Amino acid sequence: MSKIQKVKNVSDYSRYVGAADGHPWVCVIDFAKVSPVRHCLNNYSVYGIFFHDEADIDLEYGCGKYDYKKGTVICVAPGQIGGKEDNGERVNLTGWALLFHPDLLHGTPLEKSIKEYSFFDYRINEALHMTDEEHDVLVSLMRQIQDEIERKPDTVQNAIIVNYIGLVLNFCQRFYNRQFLTRKLENTDTLMKFDSLLRNYFDENRQLSFGLPSVQYCADKLYMSANYFGDLIKKMTGDTAGRYIRQYIIQRAKNELTTGASIAQVAYKLGFEYPQHLSKMFKQQTGMTPTAYCKSLRKR
Repeated sequence: MSKIQKVKNVSDYSRYVGAADGHPWVCVIDFAKVSPVRHCLNNYSVYGIFFHDEADIDLEYGCGKYDYKKGTVICVAPGQIGGKEDNGERVNLTGWALLFHPDLLHGTPLEKSIKEYSFFDYRINEALHMTDEEHDVLVSLMRQIQDEIERKPDTVQNAIIVNYIGLVLNFCQRFYNRQFLTRKLENTDTLMKFDSLLRNYFDENRQLSFGLPSVQYCADKLYMSANYFGDLIKKMTGDTAGRYIRQYIIQRAKNELTTGASIAQVAYKLGFEYPQHLSKMFKQQTGMTPTAYCKSLRKR
């Protein structure tokens, strides 16, 4: 049984690695100043952004493992488990960690918008791999946050820190967008697999037992988190993964309707519980009802 350390507050982590406490809700760790450090497998109640300059560590994250190398950014959110179980080994690390408690964001715009940074729910094998320039940007922001934490507190300190954290998150989003583009060939392969997955799902009549395919189902079959899969498809096609699935379903519905099958027959064949559910999706995707579509076919 793995020993898991609870990181309820940022101080739980900073004290473990031997860093000084500077703020109750946020800490910045410069690993070069606290190394060597022991490994720890953590259950986080805080947000964390970690990256190392030189590392080759077999990390656990959720139910998987990952070989954590130079330039890799890992983001964790409250409720997640990550790290490596303490085996007594002490390792020398250089790099940075930013941890902040959700209470820091209370009453700020970031409190709501942080949910939009979907990379907090990516799997570890979907981590961000920075370029040297991107690395330098994050290091610069870490130093600025650290400098602010070390200042004497005043009425605007927390607002300044939250704005810096927002910058870190926006830069991470930009870097992820770059990564999606630079992996275009690999992502094109994923899109082809997505199409094949949908085609096989219906060809094998899985919809009759399990209903319409979901984004989560497709992501699982392609060994991705739903968030990463959704973001990848959006970058590749301009559409959400859910809309992509619905468009595929409606195209199959159109193919069936051209054979003369009734709307009810098509609906049940595609896995809809009721024909009106097909009609509603059809209207949303095409702007016309299945009945109107059938009439337009007869006019051709």
